[in-house]
Amino acid sequence: MSFGANSILDMGRWALFASQVQLQVTGENISNVNTEGYSRRSVNLEEGPYIDYSPGQLGTGVKATEVVRHFDEMVEAMYLGQSSLSSMWGNLFEQLQGVENLLNESSGSGVSDALSQYFNSWNEVSQRPDNYGARQTVVNDAATLISTLKAVDTNLSLMQERINGEVAAQVAEANSLMQDIASLNREIQVHDVPGQNNSNTLYDERARKVRALAELVDIKTIDNGGGNFTVLTQSGQTLVDAESAFSLDFRAPAKVEDLRPDSTFDGNIYFDGNDDFEYTIEFVSSNAGDPVGQVGSGAGAAQFRVSLDGGVTWLANEDGSTRYFSAREYDDRVNVEGLQIWFGSNAGAQGSPSGTFVDGDRFIISPHQGLYWVQNTSHAEEITPQLHFNGEENTQRLTGGSIAALLSFRDNYVGKYRSKLDELAGSVIWETNRRHSQGAGLQAFTVADGTYQVDYTNKALASDSTGLAFGDKLQSGSSFMYVYNASTGLLASSAALDFDGSGGTFNPEIHTLEDVRDAFNRTYAGAINATIVNNKLRLEAEDGYTFAFGTDSAGLYAGLGLNTFFKGEDPNSMAINEKISGDLDYLATGHVNGAGEMNSGDNTTALSMYALREANVTTSTAVEGTTSQTILDYYNGIVGNVGTDTNRAKFNQNFYQTLANDLDERQQEISGVNLDEEMSDLIKYQASYTAAAKLITTADQMLQTILSLKP
Repeated sequence: MSFGANSILDMGRWALFASQVQLQVTGENISNVNTEGYSRRSVNLEEGPYIDYSPGQLGTGVKATEVVRHFDEMVEAMYLGQSSLSSMWGNLFEQLQGVENLLNESSGSGVSDALSQYFNSWNEVSQRPDNYGARQTVVNDAATLISTLKAVDTNLSLMQERINGEVAAQVAEANSLMQDIASLNREIQVHDVPGQNNSNTLYDERARKVRALAELVDIKTIDNGGGNFTVLTQSGQTLVDAESAFSLDFRAPAKVEDLRPDSTFDGNIYFDGNDDFEYTIEFVSSNAGDPVGQVGSGAGAAQFRVSLDGGVTWLANEDGSTRYFSAREYDDRVNVEGLQIWFGSNAGAQGSPSGTFVDGDRFIISPHQGLYWVQNTSHAEEITPQLHFNGEENTQRLTGGSIAALLSFRDNYVGKYRSKLDELAGSVIWETNRRHSQGAGLQAFTVADGTYQVDYTNKALASDSTGLAFGDKLQSGSSFMYVYNASTGLLASSAALDFDGSGGTFNPEIHTLEDVRDAFNRTYAGAINATIVNNKLRLEAEDGYTFAFGTDSAGLYAGLGLNTFFKGEDPNSMAINEKISGDLDYLATGHVNGAGEMNSGDNTTALSMYALREANVTTSTAVEGTTSQTILDYYNGIVGNVGTDTNRAKFNQNFYQTLANDLDERQQEISGVNLDEEMSDLIKYQASYTAAAKLITTADQMLQTILSLKP
């Protein structure tokens, strides 16, 4: 090969092309300076082949080999993690602010003020027990308390419903992003030729989609080059695998069976009701290795324990011991927190299962809409965020992103607040009814209807299957009643309920509603007629008699809703007993004294009600266990929990946002477009382009000179 004008012309042509490409890429950088997700590009140049020649090696010019994208994959991977956490805590903080505003007590119209006014009204009526204005004030302030509790609970419930709508929309968005990423992987496989034709635009678009997905769910990526790109959740579920996309599903309440290999149980678990927590049902044996037992109605039925936080803590009795439940069929279904649970056949809920449970057999009930990772039509895995009661997160579920924030807010935060609010309302109802049911108003009863019903009239009132609202509050003890002559008002008789004909007292583990009915008819035969109407107890005085309620160490009257102030068991069902709202004479402000007398000026019960303001009461929730404090302190604790949770969310949002911003800045330092730098390059490449053009002009002139020579 010889060198001359032609070789110089080729060299100039390649230099011109290289400069032209550099100008093109620089122009693209400048044009996209404000384009979100655009990564700065540059041109790699390579020296042309050299040729050995005399007087020495000579080059053939320059070659533009590829357009490269400036992007740091390691920084991006770290950014995705921090971005997911920042999105989660930011969304959680925003939602918690709504709860904080709801429980804001500064307006003077919150639950705390309503509770204080309710207790104060009892103090006022204690000073004028026979004054109907003071008695009406008690009813009015109780109605205000009820409406305030209901308003808070309703608003929290509406928040949960709104969250479900938002989650459904974001799940659809996440699924769309996963499909887009898989499609981009497919396109990259087609168009990308590493080192020759880099699909920079497709890579940028994929990175944008991945960032958007990271804001919804916590993810990690594995990049094996080109379209061989995998996206997983932090807990390991595959969302995108090259050209394949999986999906998320926000579906209805469900249940999962997890039986040991040696279990012979053949049937299914069923439930009725809803709750904010997930139920883990685990069968246990008295001795390791022993069979647990079968489903049955007797004392030998298989025993199981229940966890509401994935098996970290188990429901406990007030003394701290683990609470066990019996495996029953439909007709004996047990009540566990917010659910009725029973076991049936695979064919139907009311069928009979067969086989025997073994130690470790588990069922998981999700009594609310949950998030599932769908691998295929036959396999779906629940990934709804779960917060253990010790404060730790279940790392096998979602732990980041806005979807995790919304679901965690719905279940772990609002669920906790509503659980405590239910306990607050239940404590107010029970403690008030416990005192009121043993008191006396301005007149005796001719008819008293119980306000609490049972599911089964022939089952022990404290049984998990009975369905009595406050059945767990009942104790063994005596229940007194006074019978009066309706004409003279004089005491005709008084006695404690006799449950066996020889003075036997009430035992909630044994006695049923039918036993209570029979005890009334036995003890006060000819004076009071006890019947069961709609699974509630009804007492009617025989002609010529009236009756009043006395000391009740068993809590039986309060448990059955006899002579009570409130009815219901939670904010939603809480109401004033119509017997009192319809006739203020039945508001119990006094009591029946030792002589069997009801005095209009007696304020014993009213003072007891006011003392409840400062009395420690026992409260129990699955989240916090059993505590003892005043009702006002308990509510203030709920408000304090909300404030603490909100401040924690705000701190974490700022913390992770700062980390995410720092990583984004580091990425922008590499992939961001700097106009000053690009303008400098533009001038440089323009000059090189001009020089290359000059080189071609010079070569042309050399050729023209040669051609003009004559022999």
